[in-house]
Amino acid sequence: TKIFYRFTLNIIEMDDYESVLLVKPEVFVYRIPPRTTTRGYRAADWNLGSPDWTGRMRVVVKNKKCVLKLEDKMSGELFAQSPIEKYPGLSVEAVTDSSRYFVLRIEDDGGKAAFIGLGFGDRSDSFDLNVALQDHFKYVKKEEDAEKEKDEEPSKPALDLGFKEGETIKINMKITKKDGQEGNSASKPKVRSGGSGFGILPPPPGGIKIPPPSPQRNISANLDLFGRSGSSTSHRPIE
Repeated sequence: TKIFYRFTLNIIEMDDYESVLLVKPEVFVYRIPPRTTTRGYRAADWNLGSPDWTGRMRVVVKNKKCVLKLEDKMSGELFAQSPIEKYPGLSVEAVTDSSRYFVLRIEDDGGKAAFIGLGFGDRSDSFDLNVALQDHFKYVKKEEDAEKEKDEEPSKPALDLGFKEGETIKINMKITKKDGQEGNSASKPKVRSGGSGFGILPPPPGGIKIPPPSPQRNISANLDLFGRSGSSTSHRPIE
């Protein structure tokens, strides 16, 4: 019970933890005129040389909710905040004539909303904001897709890989012989039925003809017959 209690407390603390995605030490805020056309906002219509407020911007995530906060540089006091549900979207909208300025939808604790202009002194700062928001919502989408797949897994029928009754399979196996042996027994020479038991082919028709012995072999046989040791006569080899 104690272990489960501690684990529950850790989950609560992680949910309350505020993760910081991006910090920019200086941003500019402008009052903007109402939109007159459907083409979008133009930063050229604002008084860019005289911002209405200057401070720090932080983009944080808490309880899976993304919020853009505008705070005082020194004290950190909150000036305005914009909850961002998706990007691109209504909460953060780029202007049509510059990459350094955006239109921000801010809300107070009572739910009242207003639109203000947000600007950066450098294009790299606005680029960082784009990347931070895009990466965050890509991550959120991946988590949502993973949770959907996990919820759908029990509803899918289990894959049955077992054999049905009476079902068989056929396996073709190729046996590799050792070195010096032929791989296929069908290629071995067959022994004819009329041959000997050692696999020797039978003689050709007419029998085997043996040539007559040479004269030299007959003389040697005669000498052996009469005995070489009993004769003292020396014999010359026949020319």
